[in-house]
Order: sequence, then structure tokens, then C-alpha cells
Amino acid sequence: MGYRYAIIGTGMQGTAAAYDLAKFGEADEVRLLDLDIRRARAAAERVNKLVGREVAKAGIVNASDKSTAAQVLEGMHACLSAVPYFLNVGLAKAAIEAGCHFNDLGGNTGIVREELALDKEAKARGVSVIPDCGVAPGMGNTLAVYGMRAIEQPESVRIRCGGLPQNRDLPLGYRTVFSMEGLSNEYFGKAVVLRDGKVIEIDTFEELETVELPPPLGTVEAFVTSGGTSTCPETFQGQLKSYDYKTIRYPGHYQAMKLFKDLGFIDLEPMELNGQTFRPRDYFHKIMQRAWNHPEEPDLLVLRVDVDGVHQGNPVRHRTLIVDRQDQRTGFSAMERTTAFAAAIVTSLQAHGKTPKGGVSLELAVDPQDFMNELSRRDIPVETTLIPR
Repeated sequence: MGYRYAIIGTGMQGTAAAYDLAKFGEADEVRLLDLDIRRARAAAERVNKLVGREVAKAGIVNASDKSTAAQVLEGMHACLSAVPYFLNVGLAKAAIEAGCHFNDLGGNTGIVREELALDKEAKARGVSVIPDCGVAPGMGNTLAVYGMRAIEQPESVRIRCGGLPQNRDLPLGYRTVFSMEGLSNEYFGKAVVLRDGKVIEIDTFEELETVELPPPLGTVEAFVTSGGTSTCPETFQGQLKSYDYKTIRYPGHYQAMKLFKDLGFIDLEPMELNGQTFRPRDYFHKIMQRAWNHPEEPDLLVLRVDVDGVHQGNPVRHRTLIVDRQDQRTGFSAMERTTAFAAAIVTSLQAHGKTPKGGVSLELAVDPQDFMNELSRRDIPVETTLIPR
């Protein structure tokens, strides 16, 4: 039996996810939906060319209109949202109405909780709603559960992740690898962590640390950003002592970006200038998008998940490390591959009936061994080690 998938949003991540489902998801159809039909058609053409068959089809949807979204999702087995996080609650409701499984790339834990509150409605329609399924939040948390299961007494989880240009000489050592809206969402606000067994909130851009990675990356920096832990601190309270997430950047990025943040360049409070009202964040996006728009520069993605605990009476550390690079054959960036492919795996598992019904957090919805089995089918390098500490 083949499956019918829908992707809402046909930008970088949506196109990569469609490719993954077309290649690995036993797809009869991958419906690429966007408000811009030309962009949807271009994405469908690219996917069909890469996989060598006419499986992707373009369509129009207004992601902010729940009723029309529900109509285009009729008959689909599973849907992935690759649009900005603030549209996901309405789209989750549309998918439930259509009787279609739903997941998204997420990134905002408040929105995630609203989606999980749809549990009763999702169960009644026999579908699953699983938010936060990208790379971080997303794959990082699934790999954390994988590491926890490898240790008899897990105690702490530390996730460190970053999308970086391979050329570290770009402005602030960065290039756009996903939406500016998503980046600002991570850089601004509060992060939810588990510390000493208690769920607490801490400010972003705190707790700067250095991280040693395999060459040629070497020493990098990591600091607190929001959204990466998703609902895991609450889920694992009582099982773990600590659970946190930090974003990896090249040295120097933290200091410059913290200055922007402290000066208010990422604020949402409207300001007035020469009779015009604007949000500082919108101005920041416009300027930095110009500085960081380097699609010709290949990227890389590093994800390191450390789970410390006790195994067979000894203190140990289970480490999962991914260092992925842009794929020259398909043209997909490392961020597209690790984010979109991870979400597509969840979409496929939903369609195949391997996830529970209802609104369910990713860490409880997806069996980590199922995920690892699927990840092994992609050419994403994964290293796992269990070492004394």
C-alpha cells in the first residue's frame, strides 16, 4: 500500500521533506501545498526530477485559513507543516478535521502546548498530533531518549546543536540556514530546562561555554537558546536530574549577537520613526538577511547528545554525534537534511501506524529505535559511543 502525504510550505525544509517521503516513505503522492503556486510547482518539479518519478504534486493552500486547509488535507494519510510556528495550532486543527496525522517543525514550546491540548479531538478522529519534529527541537530529543534507554540509570541530558557555514569567515560566522523568524524565536525569550530535578526557565544567551568537536571544527561556543528542549524537562522530571539544550556557534558570534539582543534589536515592541511604526525585530531581519544570505556557501550541521548516568555500577556517558554536510548531489543543505528528513521520518511513522493517537509529545510518541532504523537508511553520519566518565 502506498501512502499520501501533504507538505504545507514549500520552502527549503518543505521541499527536502517531500523528497525524503517520496524516496523513503512508500509514497503514492506527496502533495506540496503553498500560497504561492509557482513555488509549489518548482518544488514538485525538483522532487520528481530527483526521485525519477511523478510523485510530487503542487497545490494551493492558505495556511492561516483552517477551513480551506482542512479541505485540501482530505484523503491524506499524514501532513507535515513546514511553515512558521505560529500557524501550527490552526493547521493541527485542520488536520484533525480532515482525519489526517499531523506534525511540524515547531520551535515554540508555548505553541506546542496548545497543540498537545488537542489530544481529545485527535483521539476522536484516530490521528496523532506530534509537534517539534525538526532537528532541535526534534531529532535531538529523540536521540536523548535513545541514549537514556542505553543506560540503566540515566541522570542527565545535554544537547548541543548548531547549523553553521563551512566557511567560518562569513559575517559573525553565520549564514541563513532556516527562517529569520525561527532564528529570532530561538534567540529571544526564555528556555525551559530541568535543573536539580526541577523544571525552571532561564534567559537565552546565558551560560556561555566552549565545546570541543572533531577536527576541523575544533573549539566552538555554545549558549542557551529557547525551544530546543521542547516538553522534555516536564516529561522527564522525576527520572532525570537535568536536561538542557544550547546552540553551537563559531567563536565570536555570541558576543556580537548578545549585544544586538541587549540593545533591543530583536524586540517585538513597536517603535516609531519619522511617523512610521515598526518592530525592531523586522528591521533586524531585513538587515541580517542581507548579511547572511549566502546560498552559494555550503553548510554543516553538528548535533551532539550526551546522556550521563550509571550502567552496570559504573558512571558512563552515552554520546551520539552527527556532523552532516551539504549534499552536492541533491543540493540539499545539511540543515535541510537533518531538519526535514527527521520530520519526514516522523510523518512516515505516523502514516504507517507506528505512533499513538492523540496529541503526544515527540519523546513519548516515537520509538527511538524505530527512528534510528529509519535514520540509518539516509546517508547522515551517526556515531554512538558509551564511555566511562
